[in-house]
Amino acid sequence: MLPWTRAPRTPRARRTLAALILTLTALVAAPTATATAAPTQAAAPSRGWNDYSCKPSAAHPRPVVLVHGTFGNSIDNWLVLAPYLVNRGYCVFSLDYGQLPGVPLFNGLGPIEKSAGQLDVFVDKVLGATGAPKADLVGHSQGGMMPNYYLKFLGGADKVNALVGIAPDNHGTTLLGLTRLLPYFPGIEGLLTTNTPGLADQIAGSAFITKLNAGGDTVPGVRYTVIATKYDEVVTPYRTQYLSGANVRNVLLQDLCPVDLSEHVAIGTVDRIAFHEVANALDPANATPTTCASVVG
Repeated sequence: MLPWTRAPRTPRARRTLAALILTLTALVAAPTATATAAPTQAAAPSRGWNDYSCKPSAAHPRPVVLVHGTFGNSIDNWLVLAPYLVNRGYCVFSLDYGQLPGVPLFNGLGPIEKSAGQLDVFVDKVLGATGAPKADLVGHSQGGMMPNYYLKFLGGADKVNALVGIAPDNHGTTLLGLTRLLPYFPGIEGLLTTNTPGLADQIAGSAFITKLNAGGDTVPGVRYTVIATKYDEVVTPYRTQYLSGANVRNVLLQDLCPVDLSEHVAIGTVDRIAFHEVANALDPANATPTTCASVVG
């Protein structure tokens, strides 16, 4: 999700803003680009995941599909969490989605409905390779929200056991903050909607968000976990990340470890306390308490 709610306060947030600048510069330099998603790019080499010879074990019978956030990709978003899960015996896979022509590395910018279609194809590929009847999904930011469309409108509920959203913008976010950036990018306001529909789709009250949440947040048969941080500067207010439903667990990171200061990017990329809670959500029968000490687990 785009860092548009307040000025960046940490080096990591500034790096996220730098990604925004580079991406929008590329779009301005290539005004003829359209919002049509580019063909799915081959996953870059990864260590221990995206191994299509992996067969789920009896202990962990479902493959885990990792869904990156806006401006993320199948590798960079998961350099810590993917090995964390592989080392615990999971078959782990990650995809690239929402690519724009001429914009390398920074994905999740295309129309979210089309991105959900890419997820549909990828899950089928993973299930076909592993022989598992269902997968578990773990997504960060847009990657925690976009699968809801797949589950509700593309038949994904029949193929998914659990969805774990880390700082997901399930009900969108406001444009407040992005407007303060616009003077630094002449002409970019129109390009945001025209050339980066994945950003426009995530604005609270957009047509996409309205359709996504009509009729309730969840679908039967899927377990949902939302892991949020009160220091999220991107998806705000952070409580809008929470889902309502009979099979939902909403978790606030600071209820588990009050001194955890992770913000939007850190919770999904490096926070091992959050990752311990991901592991609990994937295997609730063997869950262990998540505390500040979980960082060394």
